[in-house]
Amino acid sequence: MAKHIEPRLHGENKWFSRFQDYIGEFIYGGIDGSVTTFAVVAGAAGAQLDSAVVLILGFANLFADGFAMSVGSYLSTKSEQENYRKHKAIEYWEVDNLPEKEREEIREIYAAKGFEGKLLEQVVDKITENKDRWVDVMMKEELNMTEESKSPFQMGFVTFISFLSLGIIPLIIYVIDYTSSSISGDLFLYSSVLTFVTFAGIGFAKSYVTQANKLRSTLETLFLGGSAAVLAYFVGDFLEKMIA
Repeated sequence: MAKHIEPRLHGENKWFSRFQDYIGEFIYGGIDGSVTTFAVVAGAAGAQLDSAVVLILGFANLFADGFAMSVGSYLSTKSEQENYRKHKAIEYWEVDNLPEKEREEIREIYAAKGFEGKLLEQVVDKITENKDRWVDVMMKEELNMTEESKSPFQMGFVTFISFLSLGIIPLIIYVIDYTSSSISGDLFLYSSVLTFVTFAGIGFAKSYVTQANKLRSTLETLFLGGSAAVLAYFVGDFLEKMIA
């Protein structure tokens, strides 16, 4: 089994490696979208609200929360990049102004890895002969920081699209019911079935990004999404009885 996973983990699958970060963001954005929208639908169903009200609340939540999530993703990615650049500038200053101190830090880092004697000094000399290499090593080894390569705008866009495309699923049956002839049966039940199929699909897809057990990932997503829906439903039902 490890043989099938290893190419993806080490970047041999170039397509997967290139888009893995964005696929992960799409999946997590989709989870948030479907869970939060279905929670609104469940709460409205618990309060026995009309389909038109469900659509108003659902779409308001879908676009407002989707935009907020995308802005958060954009700012988070941008902040990581700015933080990395700030610390990198500090390391360059220290290499220029405190070279002996920084050189000793390199020596301590590699001594802790088991290098010693002449070999240790050769490693230190090789790293410190090039300023860019020196700073890169300090960023990774001393600060445990790696440069964020993802585009903040693309991360925010992917989050927004995934939130909308999967978050609309709990509302689809209500849209059909409102725009065409009325659907017979329990709309909330239909919405629940569609949404739980979506939860299962998202959980299964998430297992590929996290390399987790597929069944566990699927059940975990179903449980979390279902818990949010059950809570929202009973809160809506409780408020409806209190206010009515």
